[in-house]
Amino acid sequence: MSESSASVNYPGKRLGLPFSGPGALAKMGRRVAAIAIDWAISLFLGATFFKYDNTSIMILFVSLNYLFEVTAGATIGHRLLGLKLTRTDGSWVGFWRPLLRNLLLILVIPVAIWDADGRGLHDKAAGTILVRR
Repeated sequence: MSESSASVNYPGKRLGLPFSGPGALAKMGRRVAAIAIDWAISLFLGATFFKYDNTSIMILFVSLNYLFEVTAGATIGHRLLGLKLTRTDGSWVGFWRPLLRNLLLILVIPVAIWDADGRGLHDKAAGTILVRR
C-alpha cells in the first residue's frame, strides 16, 4: 500500500482490506456486472428448461449462486470479473452464510442499502464480503 493510500479513508479500510489489488473491496460496477451475468445464466436455463417460469428462474438463481459460492468461493459472474466471496477475516464462507446471503439478495432491499465500506445488508448479515481475486 502506498503512503498516500495509508492516510486516506477508502472503502474497506475499516475491515483491514488493501486499497487496491487482490483482496481489495470489489467495486460496485463489478458487483452489478457479476449479478447481471448470474441472472442471465439463470434466465437462460429457466427459458430453456422451464418456459420462463419466474419461480423456477428464482430457484435456479439462488441454487446456482449457493452451489458456486460454497464450492468455489465465487459465482460464475464473480469468477468472470475476478471477484471472490469470503468472510470478513478472509476464511471460507461455509454453508449457511451463502444461503442467508442469497435469500436476502433476492429480496433486493438488503442489497440496495450499504455501509461506508460498500457492504450491503445481505453481506453484513451473513458476515461476508466480496473482494477482488
